[in-house]
Amino acid sequence: MNASAELLKELRIDRKKAAAPPPSSPRRGLWIVLAIVALLVLGGIAWVVFGRERPIEVTTAPVVAIQQGTASSSVLDASGYVVARRMATVSAKITGKVREVMIEEGMRVDEGQVMATLDPIDANAQRSLSSSQLEAARSQLAGLQAQVAQADAEAGRLQKLVGQQLVSRSQFDLAMAQRDSLRAQLRTAQRNTKVAGDALAIAELGVDNNIVRAPFSGVVTAKAAQPGEIVSPLSAGGGFTRTGIGTIVDMDSLEIEVDVGEAFIGRVQPKMPVEATLNAYPEWKIPAEVIAIIPTADRGKATVKVRVALKSKDPRIVPEMGVRVSFLEAAAPAQAAAPKGVRVPAAALVERDQKTVAFVVGDDRRVQQVPVTVGVALNNDRQVTAGLSAGQQVVSNPPPELRDGSAVVEKQTQ
Repeated sequence: MNASAELLKELRIDRKKAAAPPPSSPRRGLWIVLAIVALLVLGGIAWVVFGRERPIEVTTAPVVAIQQGTASSSVLDASGYVVARRMATVSAKITGKVREVMIEEGMRVDEGQVMATLDPIDANAQRSLSSSQLEAARSQLAGLQAQVAQADAEAGRLQKLVGQQLVSRSQFDLAMAQRDSLRAQLRTAQRNTKVAGDALAIAELGVDNNIVRAPFSGVVTAKAAQPGEIVSPLSAGGGFTRTGIGTIVDMDSLEIEVDVGEAFIGRVQPKMPVEATLNAYPEWKIPAEVIAIIPTADRGKATVKVRVALKSKDPRIVPEMGVRVSFLEAAAPAQAAAPKGVRVPAAALVERDQKTVAFVVGDDRRVQQVPVTVGVALNNDRQVTAGLSAGQQVVSNPPPELRDGSAVVEKQTQ
């Protein structure tokens, strides 16, 4: 019994004795710290990726100061194309094989600049022949001059002897005839020498004709020939013969040609102010003026052609561009002063909170909502008398989600 009691006491648990801490407790604390740090890092990354504001893609337009006469209303709108009054397809004066082409599209050339050269073998041979003929004519001329001098001296001596009756009269007459014959041959040799000199000059022109030069200063818009091809000023040889080296356009001669319907041509007058807008740059208003109304109509289209001069020269204006023009009525004398304010595209003005506002793009690429005071309509633009200043950039067609302080980025055009 005592032995069993002792065994039972050994199996009893002492609850007052503190339990020993597990040996892995310090490692578990380290893992907890690492987990907290990882959660913080992941939270920061998620905020950077998902929490930061994404910029809104927008299209911007400049705020332009209203110039004198731009407030005139349009009496007629039409469309046309930019054309060059001075344009030439440059060709060689002779038929020949191209040896070298020295132009490329877009290259600017000056008047007289060499554009291409032809193979001058035939022209050089002709020049050499003409030069030899000239030398031969000159040699013959020199020989005849010596003979004439001798004949003159002989005739002089015989004339003295005839006076002294030492020689017969017939001998003297024979000497005079020989002298006159030699003089005639000398005049012929002189003319032949001049002809040979003219032939050499023509041969020199033939050599020069193998060099193609620019007739005026301009920009090369087309390169039509390559080395080894045959070029000719006339169309010959089917598709194997080129008729030109390249095309040059004088960019200072650009103007606009517009077809105006017969029913509306009475509204157009010479010297009439015009506002032109290129299809490629719809926000750019170009001042222009009517040059002339061509006095004939197109029977098929029932239109009359009108020439319009561009008052602004710019590299962005190139031939064959599409353009829209607005013929403006002349401003009245009482309205001679330029209207106040600036002009912006009508699409840049929107209603927010029952106010007309525009979104101005700042240097930090964030927009500022600015209330504006709107004036008269200027075709596709609007006059703004207060709130904006020239030189600012405004958002055109602002999206509904755009708000004051939103970050924006310029939309890339396709």
